[in-house]
Amino acid sequence: MKIVSVDVRLVDEPAVTPPFRWRDGLPGSDGPRTGGWLVLTTDEGPRGYAYCRRGPLLVDMVDRRIRDELVGADPLRREWLWHRMWELDRIEEFPVYIQGVIDDALWDLAGKTAGLPVHEVIGSFRDAIPAYASTVTFGSVEEYLDVADQCLELGYPAIKLHAWGDVRKDAKLCAALREHVGDDVPLMYDGSAGFDLIDAVYLGRVLSEADYAWYEEPMREFSVTAYRRLAERVDVPLLVAETSDGAHMNTADYIASGCASAVRTGNAYKGGLTGALRIAHLADSYLLRAEVHGGGLPNTHLCMAIPNTTYYESLVDSNPVRRAPEVDAAGLVRAPTGPGMGYEQVWNAEEPPTSIAADVPRDR
Repeated sequence: MKIVSVDVRLVDEPAVTPPFRWRDGLPGSDGPRTGGWLVLTTDEGPRGYAYCRRGPLLVDMVDRRIRDELVGADPLRREWLWHRMWELDRIEEFPVYIQGVIDDALWDLAGKTAGLPVHEVIGSFRDAIPAYASTVTFGSVEEYLDVADQCLELGYPAIKLHAWGDVRKDAKLCAALREHVGDDVPLMYDGSAGFDLIDAVYLGRVLSEADYAWYEEPMREFSVTAYRRLAERVDVPLLVAETSDGAHMNTADYIASGCASAVRTGNAYKGGLTGALRIAHLADSYLLRAEVHGGGLPNTHLCMAIPNTTYYESLVDSNPVRRAPEVDAAGLVRAPTGPGMGYEQVWNAEEPPTSIAADVPRDR
């Protein structure tokens, strides 16, 4: 089997409503944008799909570098092609998600060729996983408590906060939420890289006292040393290496430093499923969890395939709360059953819809 064409089909998406942010000063939702579906067509008929939220950027990368690399290649040589994308990255400095788009389309083809869902091609570990409610930034402590009540009523077993990025306000919110929901509900906090070391230590001590399950990305992840010093000063488990470029290579440095209680993996920022699996297996060798970052179909398959992850991340971006369609009333996400990734459920290759935002992963 050979790849005979590499195309990008652009799709106009309306603005996300209501708009949201990850913290003060850090936008979350986009206005109207142009996404892009990567389409890999083979000489034997199957097509591989993957989605990129920055369609025009993907068009540029495909036209200048990627198409010539892929046309004529055997799509089942994913390892070779994954390494080739990193070689090209040396020249282009691709946005971190570009390699993931290519890799996920190749995995989609692999599943279709085998007649199996991608998680079964990898080797399934489970057929369902609990989903935690991952909030955006809301207006007040009172609104957060109301959102938390709604999430628990809808079946979500755990809650992760994205708050304001103000260390004193966030600390009060985290303590108030623990008091509100009691000791038995797992809680997590994501700082979206809003703090320096002093503030990260202050908030981390509050999270330790409130028994939060993990403390995620309080600082930018360029400095492993800063995270090592944070780990020396707080007891709350640190979940690290979410947005650090370099897939397993950077993650290894976090683990070697001793600061990682758990690491992030996922298709968007780690070079697709191939990179995400490297990180999961690396973490497993140190008896560390590799928690999957973000939702969407590729990450659903990843959650089903690796043993050392505990939750699916389900975005809660509105009040009243809307439970994500892939999460059932018991708070579980079930394993996909069709061949490949399963994008055909939401996209007919001949008639792309005007919006696919409900089913594609939204990067954080």
